[in-house]
Amino acid sequence: MDESYADGAAASIAAAIGEPARARMLYCLLDNHARTGTELAVIAEVSPSTASVHLNRLKTEGLVKVVVQGKHRYYSLQSADVARVLEGLSVLAGGARPKFVPHTPDRLRAARTCYDHIAGTLGVLLHDRLEAGGWLSNSYDLTAAGVKGFEALGVDIAETRGLHRRFAFPCLDWSERRSHLGGALGAALLKLAIRKRWVTQELDSRALGVTSLGRREMRTRFGLEA
Repeated sequence: MDESYADGAAASIAAAIGEPARARMLYCLLDNHARTGTELAVIAEVSPSTASVHLNRLKTEGLVKVVVQGKHRYYSLQSADVARVLEGLSVLAGGARPKFVPHTPDRLRAARTCYDHIAGTLGVLLHDRLEAGGWLSNSYDLTAAGVKGFEALGVDIAETRGLHRRFAFPCLDWSERRSHLGGALGAALLKLAIRKRWVTQELDSRALGVTSLGRREMRTRFGLEA
């Protein structure tokens, strides 16, 4: 890379971070929870239209990314590299950032359905355990360990792959603002949990109740305290 170009690019990124409203947006995203433009406008203490301009600048500089889900656009940091830069600046500047505080009713936040897969705290924790256990690849396909693990649970992977829908993808959770498992694989996991009575569905809401059997199975199979 040409040295003068590198200097100019670094200066442009530094200027994007250096504007106070944009800095507030970036630092609140360090907790790994995505937020809408409206939420970021409140955090940055600017109007929604001004927030949109700031977010476009941050996106252009490669500092944030956006996920469109339904009617909403969720913003998060572009990469771990961005987080490391912000953390480094915070070391120089000092101070602490507020934690993400969800405002979702407890029973919905704990476990619920999102279309036909598991969402809420339980869904996010399951997603994280599948990644940490090496069951999911970076491209959201199953590894050999993942195929073996799901088939041991009773999921027919060949049948699941044959469905006319995306096999697996990260679905942004609206209460946790982190990903749970979506797609055909996520749906298969929910069906399995219901069939084995790990969870029960409420008739009048999307809330899921985790049974005592489900808690034991989650602990034994995934190391989760559901």
